[in-house]
Amino acid sequence: MTTFVDRVELHVAAGNGGHGCASVHREKFKPLGGPDGGNGGRGGDVILVVDQSVTTLLDYHHSPHRKATNGKPGEGGNRSGKDGTDLILPVPDGTVVLDKQGNVLADLIGQGTTYIAAQGGRGGLGNAALASARRKAPGFALLGEPGHSGDVVLELKTVADVALVGYPSAGKSSLISVLSAAKPKIADYPFTTLVPNLGVVTAGSTVYTIADVPGLIPGASQGKGLGLEFLRHVERCSVLVHVLDTAALESERDPLTDLDVIEAELAQYGGLDDRPRVVVLNKVDIPEGQDLADIIRPDLEARGYQVLEVSAVAHLGLKELSFALAQIVAEARAAKPQEEATRIVIRPKAVDDAGFRVVAEEGFYRVLGEKPERWVRQTDFANDEAVGYLADRLARLGVEDELVKAGAHSGDEVVIGPADDAVVFDWEPSLATGAEMLGRRGEDHRFDAPRPAAQRRRERDVERDEAEQEYDAFKPF
Repeated sequence: MTTFVDRVELHVAAGNGGHGCASVHREKFKPLGGPDGGNGGRGGDVILVVDQSVTTLLDYHHSPHRKATNGKPGEGGNRSGKDGTDLILPVPDGTVVLDKQGNVLADLIGQGTTYIAAQGGRGGLGNAALASARRKAPGFALLGEPGHSGDVVLELKTVADVALVGYPSAGKSSLISVLSAAKPKIADYPFTTLVPNLGVVTAGSTVYTIADVPGLIPGASQGKGLGLEFLRHVERCSVLVHVLDTAALESERDPLTDLDVIEAELAQYGGLDDRPRVVVLNKVDIPEGQDLADIIRPDLEARGYQVLEVSAVAHLGLKELSFALAQIVAEARAAKPQEEATRIVIRPKAVDDAGFRVVAEEGFYRVLGEKPERWVRQTDFANDEAVGYLADRLARLGVEDELVKAGAHSGDEVVIGPADDAVVFDWEPSLATGAEMLGRRGEDHRFDAPRPAAQRRRERDVERDEAEQEYDAFKPF
């Protein structure tokens, strides 16, 4: 049964925004109460958050489809819909978020680091929010936007200061078990370690993390054995420690050849040339192991390696090893540039940025831009007044002027949006569109038009008679 997963493909979908409400206030003696439709709620986001208590992506391997809740629609009486609940997905420290093409979207390091994997849709405005001096009683509301959805790839790269690399059964798991409190599986056969093990080591005032990487073999960087699955876990380390077995049972192997093979695989994987190396000669408690260590140590030092002799079983040389690694880790940390405090970067739009563009394509003209595309998604095309409102917005944005500049003529096909389900219409240019042309859309002249005095007196008499009838019906005997 799989217990450790360090790469998954996650299908995320944010919540849709709630629709706005088109409603008119109704109350006795107030036949013209005005619009009171509330706004729709915002759809929930899908948010990835680093949680130190999470060490694997196993949950998302079993349940890769995750969706946030939708926003609620608005209601009459100026009641806005409830926002959708954000979906919080905890991920391990060191998780990298990529798109399906392999482009890095986010590198999540540090407790509490967040990334919005899918943005929730905006809620639609109700007709109360759409009312204006010219449009006093809108008979429509805006639709909620659909939430973003898509696929992301999560890759876990262990955040460790020291990485132990070497052939299978070289003693990496044994070393990490005696240097730290980690309890990995240990046996005398290859590929005992099937997942990276992480331990915490304290050496004097320095505390650092150490990880053993599953055994590497020739061809690991091309996918042979387990190497390709776990080589990514050494990318973040500050120190690479080669664990060489000086008492290997295989007669055709020797420590120097093992070192050359592992270095070749690391070189082919790439990005690790600048990491300091330490060579650990393990199993020197065995007489043959100590003899071989004495023979090869001068060659290793001649290559520029720092060499330490240890025995995980007999606990020999462990203190020297832990303090030597602590010194290298401390130097690496000191050499890192200090992280600057978070700064707010303001990037104003260019003065000539219209917010959209018109592209002439074969047989039609396409309008692209965040605003017109969003407005189209928010429009209820079954409502003529809503369609007219969209026409007004596009005209004020300057879309019609740009179509004229692009060479569009009456009857030409215009498409808004890049997708196959974009809105397509035959363009009819006009000097005044929508409310400017009709002049009365969304208006109720009963608010403003003067009434004859006789009509006003009759209305007051009717209201007085109704009030007296209600009093007679409920007065005490």
